[in-house]
Amino acid sequence: MTPADVVVVGAGISGIACARRLREAGVSVRVVERSHRLGGRMAVRTEHLGGKPHAVDIGASYFTVQDPRFEAVVTAWQELRLARPWTDSFLLATPDGRIGTTTSPVRWASSKGLRSLVEQLAEGLDVVLRHEVREVRVGDDGRPAVDGEQVRGVALAMPDPQAAALLPQTLARDLGVASGSWNPALCVWAAWRQPWWPRFDGVFVDGSRVLAWVADDGRRRGDGAPVLVAHTTAEFAESRLDDVASGVEPVLRELPAVTGAGAMPDPDWVRVHRWSLASPRQTHGEPFGLGDAMVGVCGDAWGPRSRVEQAWLSGHLLAGELATRLAATTTAS
Repeated sequence: MTPADVVVVGAGISGIACARRLREAGVSVRVVERSHRLGGRMAVRTEHLGGKPHAVDIGASYFTVQDPRFEAVVTAWQELRLARPWTDSFLLATPDGRIGTTTSPVRWASSKGLRSLVEQLAEGLDVVLRHEVREVRVGDDGRPAVDGEQVRGVALAMPDPQAAALLPQTLARDLGVASGSWNPALCVWAAWRQPWWPRFDGVFVDGSRVLAWVADDGRRRGDGAPVLVAHTTAEFAESRLDDVASGVEPVLRELPAVTGAGAMPDPDWVRVHRWSLASPRQTHGEPFGLGDAMVGVCGDAWGPRSRVEQAWLSGHLLAGELATRLAATTTAS
């Protein structure tokens, strides 16, 4: 691997945003990711329907735009035809049926799946996939090291429990990641030969032990594919993390009522994915964590609300502070 001043561990949107800004500031940076793909929880599965590929978002469902810095990034994605405004209205339902609608800021989606947005941000970066970092230490000289490789800075772009597992306990406590707890979730997606449900974009489900959210993926993607994507509650997922297949039937059983349909035909196929760390139970007040040893943490848990925009902003802001401190250290020496 090419030597770098800063190593970013994690290639989700927060890690890639961090690395991109560091590179723009003239800092040599390398991203390492244990998975074989970029994206983190902006994950996509490609299915084939009628002989054509269809990208299914199985992690983050959409994103919103409020911060002008993120808006500039989204505008570039839109010009590249990667991002598209989706909807500002979702249904509300209980396990007994629909109860109304909710209108809020426009939700954005991607015709190729949200992972494609992370891949675009990563263009030109030094990214190493299928590489698992085992530890981050700070030497007697106060400099950090990643698996024994001494560097000038480290950014851990991942959920708190994963960051804490890589750090000495004292450093994990100092950064505020030692005790963070996260919600699990199951994602179930299924396809039919044609839609059997009344037209909708998404449904927030209240009062269900099983379902939290359902999306019409064909409308989200813009190709009309008869695919529904459902995310479960944390309580439901927690008891099925070791047997995710057992969660499929209860999810399918609730779909007709929450979507407003009378009955459901058997799907052509159904898949399920486990997210052990789907969302933080609590978020940090600061946009990132960074200690004197130049080891930082960023992600969607850093900021007022867990969301895609916050994850991007956290990585972007951490990179700015890292670059400033590195420049000051270079000037002083």
